[in-house]
Amino acid sequence: DKATNPLNKDLDWDGINAFCEQLNKELEGPPLATRLLAHKIQSPQEWEAIQALTVLESCMKSCGKRFHDEVGKFRFLNELIKVVSPKYLGSRTPEKVKSKILELMYSWTLGLPHEVKISEAYQMLKKQGIVKCDPKLPDDAPLRPPPPRPKNIIFDDEEKSKILARLLKSSHPEDLRAANKLIKEMVQEDQKRMEKISKRMNAIEEVNNNVRLLTEMVTNYSKGETTESNEDLMKELYQRCERMRPMLFRLASDTEDNDEALAEILQANDNLTQVINLYKKLV
Repeated sequence: DKATNPLNKDLDWDGINAFCEQLNKELEGPPLATRLLAHKIQSPQEWEAIQALTVLESCMKSCGKRFHDEVGKFRFLNELIKVVSPKYLGSRTPEKVKSKILELMYSWTLGLPHEVKISEAYQMLKKQGIVKCDPKLPDDAPLRPPPPRPKNIIFDDEEKSKILARLLKSSHPEDLRAANKLIKEMVQEDQKRMEKISKRMNAIEEVNNNVRLLTEMVTNYSKGETTESNEDLMKELYQRCERMRPMLFRLASDTEDNDEALAEILQANDNLTQVINLYKKLV
């Protein structure tokens, strides 16, 4: 609160450094810090959000791998994506805040290439047209390494990369045709993977929105006093929630190689089950 106080005239570096120190001391520091920061970054007050992003930037510089790993999870990256995406908070978020988030995400894709989810999230924003071109980084950008060799996730498959390198060195036309075909296949695989991620995120968001609305309506439900139109809307929401359960099971079976994503799907399914049971019990 001290480091992000909207009444601060300037950045409170004592508060920012104290936050970083406390984060490093606590066993649960990184997951707690990312939760608190996500909340402040989504503040409707521009200055509070900018200060929170400065705290985040400082933590990334001085808090090491434990914190990097936490920021590199979809749980936190989704919170940043919500701020820049017009589907969520993007339409009412100040441009300065959105620009700062994109600048940070881009600098992390360069400085932390092993945190692949950051890169995946940034590439997804590009595909959605939210990032038109890579931002220009200031000279003191966090984690900025020497100019990197362009890295592409699609060439992370070591075996395919070796085959590709061998084919590209060949002077035989059929080898070059095979290399071209392999590159196309790798690009298509990457596109499918990104579509899968986007589909999963949209599905979970849709489930959470329906659960939130139905929970609110059921909680305020009173037999004989709730209007007929509200009862119809509740029934429609309940039926929609029932239809979403098989979709979540399908998503879960598609995501067995990603613990973070699976945890999100299972949490969404728990919420769905709870509200369905609540509706059956009260309505």
